[in-house]
Amino acid sequence: MSYPKATSWWARAARPARPPLPLALMVRAAVGMAVPLAVGLVAGRVDLGVFAGLGAMHATMNDRVEPGRLRVARIGSAVFASALGMLVGSALQHADVDGFGLGAALTVTAFVSGALSATGPRGSAAGMLLLVSAALGSGMPLPRPWWTAAPMVVAGAGFVVLLGLPAVVSGRPAADPRNRALAAVFEALGRTLADLGTARAADSRQVLTARLNQLQDLLPGRGTAASHGFEAALAATEAATGLLWARRAVPPEVAEVPVRLAAAVRRGGGEVGVPDWRPDTPSRQALDVALRAAADTVAGRAVRLGTAPVPPPDPWRLRARLWSRPSVRYGLRVALCIAVGATVTANYPLSKSYWVPMTIAFVLKPDLGSVFLRAVSRSVGTVLGVAVTAALLLLTTDRWALTVMAALCVASLPYATAAHYGLNTVVMTPMALVLLQLGGQSGAAEFWPRVLDSVLASAVVLLFGCLLWPERPRHRIEPRLVDAASALRAYLDAVTAGRADRAEVWLRRTAYRALADARQEVRQGLAEPPPTGRLAERWLPATTALERLGGAVAAFAAQIRFGGRVPDPAEVDRVRRALDELTAAARAHRPPTTAADRPTGPHDPARSALGRAADELETLLAGG
Repeated sequence: MSYPKATSWWARAARPARPPLPLALMVRAAVGMAVPLAVGLVAGRVDLGVFAGLGAMHATMNDRVEPGRLRVARIGSAVFASALGMLVGSALQHADVDGFGLGAALTVTAFVSGALSATGPRGSAAGMLLLVSAALGSGMPLPRPWWTAAPMVVAGAGFVVLLGLPAVVSGRPAADPRNRALAAVFEALGRTLADLGTARAADSRQVLTARLNQLQDLLPGRGTAASHGFEAALAATEAATGLLWARRAVPPEVAEVPVRLAAAVRRGGGEVGVPDWRPDTPSRQALDVALRAAADTVAGRAVRLGTAPVPPPDPWRLRARLWSRPSVRYGLRVALCIAVGATVTANYPLSKSYWVPMTIAFVLKPDLGSVFLRAVSRSVGTVLGVAVTAALLLLTTDRWALTVMAALCVASLPYATAAHYGLNTVVMTPMALVLLQLGGQSGAAEFWPRVLDSVLASAVVLLFGCLLWPERPRHRIEPRLVDAASALRAYLDAVTAGRADRAEVWLRRTAYRALADARQEVRQGLAEPPPTGRLAERWLPATTALERLGGAVAAFAAQIRFGGRVPDPAEVDRVRRALDELTAAARAHRPPTTAADRPTGPHDPARSALGRAADELETLLAGG
């Protein structure tokens, strides 16, 4: 596997992902937007329909295929913040607050929005919509009476939630999001086993880790079939990771077992046979035991795994306290950009002044990747979106046709969001402009100024939120590496202490999630121009080394359990020292300058896995 070059950052940035087509979400989004607008047209209250459509759009932005409790929590928290922001913005407009007062109010709202956004995924969605809706409410023509804007946002979002209820109450196993996620884990495990010993193996393991993360986030706790399957999949994943590190393939009929397990999960259970293949190494024995346990679990038989994890945490828990230092720091960052944007719009009157703070809120959302790329993508996407909208309006301005356009745009949103932020902007811009046109708030002649607004907002973010803001790429990449190294050390300590219990499995899962976060941060950095891209490139070998160390520890755990190996204190100490050195280098912003050569042949099971891992780490750090 070759390391990507930072000089090709622009190509990496422009390359969209290829997610699967989320048909259920797309249909739900289209109906959720079309019905409120149609009801508004029929009732002669299109002004109310537009705000209900906004609520449907905000719900769609946070809609996922997941269990009902998590889905309602995700959408509900986001829409509550959206309605609160709409109430604040519409009250400011109704009170006819002057430009200074409006800018001050939006700046305070931006601080709260930014602080909330830094607390975690659910806080990020809520914080962004709080600011977006406050900006919209302060500038869009209000319905009659003015205070109905916020309730209509809630009504439109509630309709989208109701549309998803039939999928939630369906009794079909394949319709349960947890079963679908578990099946996806087994399929990814099958691909990983099939790719063992090939150049595709590392990428397959990263996909497997991502699928496990998704399944973990869908599990409310223990006791369900999906949670038992998750525990069985974790054991099989550890064995597969050890085999990947050791470059040892398995027979094709064994690699097929997880695929058949996935099919059985979708059917609701059933027998899946595991071939008698006489595993001859500790990691292969661990895989055989794990696959048989998984087959028993899928068949509905009680299995005592012995390595069951503690209950997964609530994925929407706060990652940081609202008033913690990171949250306050991010709140100040958003507030600064909004204050500058408000100052600019006050001195240079724009036809839709709310477009600038709305764009700033979207670009600064903390969990969407690179702010630089979002700013550029927002500007380019707005140009394309305005061009598409102008072309459509040349054909017709009929309100029913506009309703269909809005529905088609919002239907594309789930796919566009997953594919590329620029594509997301291309879709959202026509949707917003069509809603404005439906409300009689603008004509085609006013669409092109939105390009100027977006460019202005993006420039504010780039200048005051990136270049002049006292935060550099190391504040994003290196803390992730420190977390990953610390989690790996805790996992290693559990293995060498002989704790083949719940604590070890949970520590392993925590380590792999931390490694995935570090890899994602580096990957995002590689898609940025220097110096960020160059720094990410320099940290990529260390990230890969940590991922390989995770496989080495997994292989060593199998050696202890199935090979009777006694941990060698000297080898363990070597790995610990190397982890400490790598952690110190990350904290000192000193990336290694060399990459360890990875073995091309299978690992000798007679040799300790930790010994070879220590060699690789020491080679990496020798050039630090």
